[in-house]
Amino acid sequence: MANIENRRPLKVRDANLAKLIARTLSQKNITPNQISVMSIFFAALAGGFLYLTPRVAGIQAWAFPLLAAACIQLRLLCNLFDGMVAVEGGKKTPAGELFNDIPDRIADPIILIAAGYAVAVVSWGGALGWCAALLAVMTAYVRTLGSSVGAPANFQGPMAKQHRMAVVTFACLVCAVEAAFFQQSYAMLFALSIVVVGCMITLYRRVMTIYHYLGAHKNV
Repeated sequence: MANIENRRPLKVRDANLAKLIARTLSQKNITPNQISVMSIFFAALAGGFLYLTPRVAGIQAWAFPLLAAACIQLRLLCNLFDGMVAVEGGKKTPAGELFNDIPDRIADPIILIAAGYAVAVVSWGGALGWCAALLAVMTAYVRTLGSSVGAPANFQGPMAKQHRMAVVTFACLVCAVEAAFFQQSYAMLFALSIVVVGCMITLYRRVMTIYHYLGAHKNV
């Protein structure tokens, strides 16, 4: 788990249910690092369901996007509870920084690339997914780079991790409706386009924030 000062601010941590689940996990023989690794497992499941969505028919065509949406949310829950178990549960480990960040850099591309291959209405859906994945990793890289050169941790959006996953999750739900009632699905194409544009804006905002911070503190 990351240092508290570099921790992503999340209001859901204050929810009683979240605290209860985190406390229960803390009392089990489960480490925060194991929870972090589980996020990759759920991301891989989500990616598999997304990739197969345009390649199946019948009930699977609308069930797979729903399963993908559920797995994406389970991935995010892993991201929530690994930190709560580590910090609030007192189970921080020396390697927690690695397990806090590396699984996210794997999980995000898996989901976004698979979402690209779930787009069947254009021939360049896969390329769009790869582009979204690259930009997602870049947003995290810029945040980490900023921290490494002395700037405060920067979780600015509009397309931070939770925003990307919210957009893709919503697109999965719409894809299920499209599969049930229409022959073609455009939801994921629009969603990935939003992610790409949003990530570009996020990158610009984060870079400029770090730039101005360093400029203001260069003589401090």
